[in-house]
Amino acid sequence: MPEFSESVVEEAVLDWFRELGYTVVTGSAAAPGDGALRATYSDVALGDVLRGALKRLNPSLPAEALQDSYRKLTKPQGSSTETRNRFVHRLLVNGVNVEYRRADGSIAGAQVNVLDFANAQNNDWVVTNQFTVVEAGRMRRLDVVVFVNGLPLALIELKNAADEDATIGSAFHQVQTYKAELPILFDFNTLLVISDGVEARIGTLTAGREWFKPWRTSSGDRLAPGFVPESQVIVEGVFHKQRLLHLIRDFVVFEESGPGLIAKKMAGYHQFHAVNVALAETLRAVDTGDRRIGVV
Repeated sequence: MPEFSESVVEEAVLDWFRELGYTVVTGSAAAPGDGALRATYSDVALGDVLRGALKRLNPSLPAEALQDSYRKLTKPQGSSTETRNRFVHRLLVNGVNVEYRRADGSIAGAQVNVLDFANAQNNDWVVTNQFTVVEAGRMRRLDVVVFVNGLPLALIELKNAADEDATIGSAFHQVQTYKAELPILFDFNTLLVISDGVEARIGTLTAGREWFKPWRTSSGDRLAPGFVPESQVIVEGVFHKQRLLHLIRDFVVFEESGPGLIAKKMAGYHQFHAVNVALAETLRAVDTGDRRIGVV
């Protein structure tokens, strides 16, 4: 069996994102500097990209309303990573409530859209590798980070398939270290992918190791062949632009079992596609007057 280094796997992942239409930016290009995507290593959002998206998606709103929405997005409320993550997720799905002053002096309210769920191409899609983040004096370099409209919504942690100590478990524990040391990054995280170079699993911010599961289909209509790398199946199956938007909006929930005890849950591939098939059949039945499923 050929041995693949972490860098080879990383390049393959970036190529799969290119095929999906993402803009791939190297870690050095995402470093702070003149004309850079961010001002400092402590900035985990791509500020100009986010500002541009907010302006594009909300053309009728004044600059002060957009700046207020930017501030609320980049400085989320909450006393813990989990509560801030839930806060950000609600803004992604529902928009950001803002107020601004009209020309006549009256106060108006508005909802600022963060993502365009109807038209995936109206969003900015960027993926970068070796993304360096500094928080509280700690520096970490992340394998692959996926940005939608400038927000770091996904993290992919890759391990070296040629290293006998590199396992899915070690990738999971590496992510837990990132969570402890770089909480600002995880305020925005929608999903996590871990891979040892052969196996790949997907989970959420609060999921234990046992809840990181495979995603077994690239298209939804059939299971992926066994010879296709699991990491490729996850990239093609989850990060297809419209599919990822659908997953964010309709298939992520937060459950609270006590004060501060928040569990973030995301549908598995079989649940995601089964619901979509059922919905499509329902809509088809409504359109054709088919009463076999009880549609009147």
